[in-house]
Amino acid sequence: MDYSSSDFDATRWTIHSERVLDDTRRMRLSVASVELPDGVKFEQYVMRMPKAAMTVVLDDSRENVLMIWRHRFVMDTWTWELPGGYVDENEDVAITAAREVEEETGWKPRSMRLLRKFQPLTGTADFENLVYLAEGADNTGSTPDINEAARVAWVPLREVIALIDAGKIIGAAAQIGLLSVLAER
Repeated sequence: MDYSSSDFDATRWTIHSERVLDDTRRMRLSVASVELPDGVKFEQYVMRMPKAAMTVVLDDSRENVLMIWRHRFVMDTWTWELPGGYVDENEDVAITAAREVEEETGWKPRSMRLLRKFQPLTGTADFENLVYLAEGADNTGSTPDINEAARVAWVPLREVIALIDAGKIIGAAAQIGLLSVLAER
């Protein structure tokens, strides 16, 4: 299929201006003045956030995934997540992903390859997420960051769908990464 931009120009939304409301290290919040192809104009909140990188770490048997059990205060809920975090400016994304695994879990990935890229809130935010796959990891003996994980565990991949269905894995990145690994099997 050809997706050249000239074919779609008639349906492109136009941003006439964007007014910044707040600009922090982790998010820029603005209001954009937008015009639809049919001429309707409105204002929309827009969030622009730094890239985030997370990693699906499989054990040597490829039967278990390294996950962290943590509290998310915004939803006031406990959830299993993949280790990950924001990418620092000018930092290689794969290095960020590997560093976050080690800091949050105490395990050092042996390999890293990009698995998926996605945008979780396409109508409201520019927040690129990159999910990596690591096959194998070595225990560093260091204690996981208490601010990141209440528990670190190797979760059987065969339990992932049931955990998603039970609301125990709620994050988009974790679901996309884990479902991608399951689909490759």
